[in-house]
Amino acid sequence: MAVYLSNEKKAEIFAEFGGSATNTGSTEGQIALFTFRIKELSEHLKGHHKDHACRKALLTMVGRRKQMLTYLSKKDLEGYRALIEKLGIRNIRK
Repeated sequence: MAVYLSNEKKAEIFAEFGGSATNTGSTEGQIALFTFRIKELSEHLKGHHKDHACRKALLTMVGRRKQMLTYLSKKDLEGYRALIEKLGIRNIRK
């Protein structure tokens, strides 16, 4: 059920989106990490549609990512637009 990431993969995600591999508190990096985990859980659920614990975890992650995206759009609108373009997620705030 759970998607466990290697430290190297996390460092790669944070280096690409958060500025550096050790900047794990950046909003952009956390949103990118949530997006990666959401994609992995979605793939898991395609084959295991009765895994309700995984489905709940997925919905929780989607909600947290949405909260972070809302925060980022209020704080830095241009950064928000660049991030959703780079991640390929739809625009929830104009």
